[in-house]
Amino acid sequence: MNTCLKTTPLNRWHKTAGANMADFGGFNMPLWYETGVKNEHLAVLKSAGIFDTSHMACINVNGNDAFELINYCFTRDITTLKQGRCVYGAFLNSEGHCIDDAIVYKFSDVFFMICVNAGMGAAIAQHLDANTKSRDVSIEDLSGKIAKMDIQGINSARILSKVIQNPDTVLDIMPYFSFKGNFNESVLGESEVKLLDGRPILLSRSGYTGEFGFEIFLNPDAIVNLWEDILSAGKDIGITACGLGSRDSLRAGACLPLSHQDIGSWKFINHPWDFALPYNKDKTSFTKSFLGADALSPAERDSFTYPFAGDSLRKVPAGDNTHVIDETGKIIGKVLTCATDMGISWHKGNIVSIGSKNLPRDLKIKGISCGFIMVSKKLESGMTVTLKEGKRAITATIMTDIRPDRTARKKWDNFI
Repeated sequence: MNTCLKTTPLNRWHKTAGANMADFGGFNMPLWYETGVKNEHLAVLKSAGIFDTSHMACINVNGNDAFELINYCFTRDITTLKQGRCVYGAFLNSEGHCIDDAIVYKFSDVFFMICVNAGMGAAIAQHLDANTKSRDVSIEDLSGKIAKMDIQGINSARILSKVIQNPDTVLDIMPYFSFKGNFNESVLGESEVKLLDGRPILLSRSGYTGEFGFEIFLNPDAIVNLWEDILSAGKDIGITACGLGSRDSLRAGACLPLSHQDIGSWKFINHPWDFALPYNKDKTSFTKSFLGADALSPAERDSFTYPFAGDSLRKVPAGDNTHVIDETGKIIGKVLTCATDMGISWHKGNIVSIGSKNLPRDLKIKGISCGFIMVSKKLESGMTVTLKEGKRAITATIMTDIRPDRTARKKWDNFI
């Protein structure tokens, strides 16, 4: 193991719990615990799971021109973004390639926070600084100053209510992609959201796994106690500590990208995340000017990224050595991600989930491999391709969506 790897405040807890650890983005992170990826994945779908996401980074952008800078550098148009709401998008370079995807949080007209992926705090802060020019704005990389954990699953609010003050007030309607709490220059100061011991937190709801849940930002010295308190609060209803393995499989099944794997150093277009680009209604142009836009053309047909679902739980490794083969036997691309969503199965030509209503009693949910491919030609939903590495091959169906009946976007009253 690389002894120079960075660690999160929960590193010792992970090791004591028997986690399988590995290098992820320069951090020593848990892939799975003794419970295993399958059980961790299913825990989120059936009850709740917690994830250490302190390897992610935050950036404060403050000043009279903060909005102008972010709206130019970020793919999403944040003109109508309201205070207390957040939005997903990407930061591109002049070639239209994705530097990193991110979530932007609006605290006020002059104060925003950006949450980016592992090791990307300095890179995005530098990218913003390079485009500041004469704008009145300050940029602060908070890497290492903020800890973060996510609680995901249908019982998340029920469990969270046991570890925060005034849960009835705090958890009184939080729409999808909203947040509560304060986040100021002193990192975490006074906040309307506090733990039982009075510690302030920032609480957001943005669907990390495609399921109902929350993201919690707090001071690093408070996260171990909170992690253990949440595990204790959810012990009787099946909460589980989850590693990056189940993170990947849950996100793949939810058609959510893995940064620098499903999006990266190629043009950020013709992919399942069109909502992250400011298209006009007929997708012939963009509604705003942004960095990288000149390199992107809605008419461009050089490469396409598609979700897929395998014919069973069998999977192939991702990478350049696994080819996508069309019906004529021609190699047309590569596999970006291939994971197994253990909560879904094929049934009468459709995918069903353990969260689907009216499942046949005798139906056994066995899991389906799924993920993303990048190919050189346009494919239609329902078409089949072969994913092949050496002698190993699986049949995959091109999808517009994969795991049905996800809970991330469901109305608040489904959970309270």
